[in-house]
Amino acid sequence: MDKPDFRPESLMMSYGYRPEWSEGALKCPIFQTSTFVFKTAEEGKAHFELAYGLRQPNKGEQLGLIYSRINNPDLEILEDRLGLWDQADDCAVFESGMSAITTILLEFLQPGDVILHTNPLYGGTDQFISEILPKYGISSLEWNRQDTYDALQQRLEKALQGKRLGIIYIETPANPTNTLYDIEWGKRLAEHFSSDNHKPVVVVDNTYLGPLWQHPLKHGADLVAYSATKYIGGHSDVIAGAVSGKAEYMQRVKVLRTFLGNMAGPWTGWLLLRSLETLQLRMERQAKNARVVAEFLREHPKVEKVHYLGFLSEEHEPQQYAIFRKQCSSTGAMLSFDVKGGEAAAFRMLNSLKLVKLAVSLGSTESLAQHPATMTHAGVPAQRKAEMGITDKMIRLSVGVEHPDDLIWDLKQALEQVDR
Repeated sequence: MDKPDFRPESLMMSYGYRPEWSEGALKCPIFQTSTFVFKTAEEGKAHFELAYGLRQPNKGEQLGLIYSRINNPDLEILEDRLGLWDQADDCAVFESGMSAITTILLEFLQPGDVILHTNPLYGGTDQFISEILPKYGISSLEWNRQDTYDALQQRLEKALQGKRLGIIYIETPANPTNTLYDIEWGKRLAEHFSSDNHKPVVVVDNTYLGPLWQHPLKHGADLVAYSATKYIGGHSDVIAGAVSGKAEYMQRVKVLRTFLGNMAGPWTGWLLLRSLETLQLRMERQAKNARVVAEFLREHPKVEKVHYLGFLSEEHEPQQYAIFRKQCSSTGAMLSFDVKGGEAAAFRMLNSLKLVKLAVSLGSTESLAQHPATMTHAGVPAQRKAEMGITDKMIRLSVGVEHPDDLIWDLKQALEQVDR
């Protein structure tokens, strides 16, 4: 019988690792070492040439182990497995989601460039683009939900005026509103503004739906970024980020990561290897729970609106619905909702939760609720928050793997405190 091409969920336990390499250990050990021994000086030279991008690898040649700032077995095996979900050429893991994002931005932008980005963005990303990049002569332009493709292209042409479009940065679904953006629009814009010696890089933050439920590389993205702290880690016990994508871009990402020194360590790699084994099981349970919770919230008299992908309809939001049908294979486990009564009411509800934890982050086994306007997006100016649709009455909820009846009980009793 011919061996089939196993699916990613079947390969998360074994891909990239052979027990005979490590005394027969079933699971990959933690390689807690700073440096690795070369067999010969010639081998060391060859390894460094690849690590520093001094030459292209020969056919079948892979980067050898040098130093744990550059590579480590736990990280290499993790990157091999994580890249399977996106069918990426390569993957790189970082010590945080922000280190992954900022490495991309620093590598593919230069002074005088313009970055086009969707709106809203995660608060840390938004602040880096709006406050840090301008110090280096890099300006930005927002891509809004209401934009048509033609209007966006014309506005971008006006904004460039001889400048170079460096990156098209797409966060979809957006944090915390679940707004969707068409990745293929990004690809079309990149092609339109390409020249003989430059092509804008299309980057997608896939944290909300990835790596299971959306695969941006299939829709024209060049690189996919993750806060691996979230669903990939999934247990609220590790901080990490990841980038996967096309080989020509990933080589540059990995070289800059080496010089910035922001790659993840062996413990982080080992924890994420553990988490990948249950990734699909966790995410499927979370999505199932989220639908039940969203239905409950939509019917509650104290809730003004629920921002949830499962409630998109062709009749009321045709553009958003079309993007969802094209790009997403699940409604996900993230939602936000507006509580009647503004910040005071939202705070009363959050303070009354018993089972759901009042904490930032998302994608973990436990359900988490937070107030975006004063927490994750606290550093965003008030006017920009209003433009993003982030209001004082909004609560963001990351649904975990608890029993849905218990989650509903907790949300119900907390909502009862809104008017008190």
